[in-house]
Amino acid sequence: MGNAPSARRLRRVIALVTAAGLSGTLVTPPAADASPHRPSAPPQVAGLGLDELRVLLKHRRLTSVQLVREYLRRIEAYDHAYGDQPGLSAVIAVNQRAQAEAARLDAERRAGRIRGPLHGIPIVVKDNFDTADMPTTSGSVALRDLRPRDDAEQVRRLRAAGAIVLAKTNMHEFAMNIYTISSLGGQTRNPYDQTRHPGGSSGGTGAAVGAGFAPAGMGTDTCGSIRIPAAHNNLVGLRPTLGLSSRDGVAPLAGTQDTAGPLATSVRDVALILDATVGHDPKDPVTRESIGRIPRSYLPALRGNALRGKRIGIFTDYFGASAEEQPTTDLVRAAADDMVRQGARTVELGPQPELLAAAAGANRVRDEFERDLNAYLAAARGRPSELAGLEPPYDEITLADIATSGQVTPTVLSTLKAWVGSPALPNDAYDEKLRQRGILQDGLKALMRDHDLDALLYPSITRPATTVGTTQPYANCRLAGYSGFPALSVPAGFTADGLPVGVELLGLPYSEPGLLGMGHAYEQATGHRRLPAGTPPLPAETR
Repeated sequence: MGNAPSARRLRRVIALVTAAGLSGTLVTPPAADASPHRPSAPPQVAGLGLDELRVLLKHRRLTSVQLVREYLRRIEAYDHAYGDQPGLSAVIAVNQRAQAEAARLDAERRAGRIRGPLHGIPIVVKDNFDTADMPTTSGSVALRDLRPRDDAEQVRRLRAAGAIVLAKTNMHEFAMNIYTISSLGGQTRNPYDQTRHPGGSSGGTGAAVGAGFAPAGMGTDTCGSIRIPAAHNNLVGLRPTLGLSSRDGVAPLAGTQDTAGPLATSVRDVALILDATVGHDPKDPVTRESIGRIPRSYLPALRGNALRGKRIGIFTDYFGASAEEQPTTDLVRAAADDMVRQGARTVELGPQPELLAAAAGANRVRDEFERDLNAYLAAARGRPSELAGLEPPYDEITLADIATSGQVTPTVLSTLKAWVGSPALPNDAYDEKLRQRGILQDGLKALMRDHDLDALLYPSITRPATTVGTTQPYANCRLAGYSGFPALSVPAGFTADGLPVGVELLGLPYSEPGLLGMGHAYEQATGHRRLPAGTPPLPAETR
């Protein structure tokens, strides 16, 4: 598919904006003697995705500078307390150079240089992705002054494609849980109900994109940290195949489980980000496995009939039956029925005790975290010497320094202290976890082969977001997280009290085109995405 939109698509985008109650904000085409590069007023950006913004930028109905300003207005309006709301606390730091970068990209556009579909569009990035122009903190006060030597590889590729890093987003500190609370960023809240958490650990990205602070963002997923925020914030989130995209410059949780990928308002927007970020990176050796397994573009897979003839296995072990879980179960069952109406066939798989046992025994985070975090920190520049000097070796930051500093949110600090001095690898217990990973991978392949399946289907998480300060089970993350297989979470609708729910599709390694195609067909047939009522479009700015 080319970048040039048709007149029909432009009319559709304008109709979308108008239908959302934003009529009158889009400017009319410029008169012959008017500058085509200075729209008289920007459109509302709330609820628009990457592809809609691309069309508006191409037709000069707004500039990238205007885009940045409008998103910054939304952050200013809704990220801190307002009215009777506590505010989202989704953003840790705003990029002070964003407007200058937007102006430069606007100048490139006027000169006829368009880098691609992301040219001049702001995004947000979880604060465990290295950014050379801003600190990368993992949400921790202990690392508030840590400045990496360069951008993470995926950030570098996004910027090369013309994307603007608008802000760094909050996360559960050191990616240690799903509630998105940190010593540096505080408690991030869910835009659909600000008494509730947004999921995590990429909850700042999820809340920011869900609330329209940016059309898309980047997160990481070790066991659910993209898919859970996608479900809780009514977004599309992809955990890519381990090896599809580089993790270079991403603060690790567990090197054999970590992945990094997009959260966005549509499957198409996820595909656009993948096109800009995937592929081999010598700095991340696991990506060598992707060579020859990546399409030229993921966009051709997005067909309205992509569910026709597909066989989808209902992974019944991951459907809850408690009173708290039943609303999610009902919505995800309805999603499966919707897929059948689009031409898919579903297969009830029944109990899979061997797979569940393998998944339960394959988590390597406890084993790998200290080793991998210390290696990451050793490569960073601008280390605050007072932190590095707390524990030996005294010339570089380690997990021991961070734990001794105490500058970590209490629930995470206790875990860090317990994990200092982790057993050296390899060891017998770790080897057994790797063996269980192999059993899980082989079992998933056999299950899908024996039933001739294109994907497994289950809830991304068994309950809607719980209230801040309470806990929530999230074992559904394990199949993809511990195997390294890809999984896509797509909005499945809302509970009776207005909370979003996500349906997850898991596939075999490098089956992203098929997953995206099925997710797109379902998404287009159901249309569950909507902006939170608590973060509505802002009144037009008066100048």
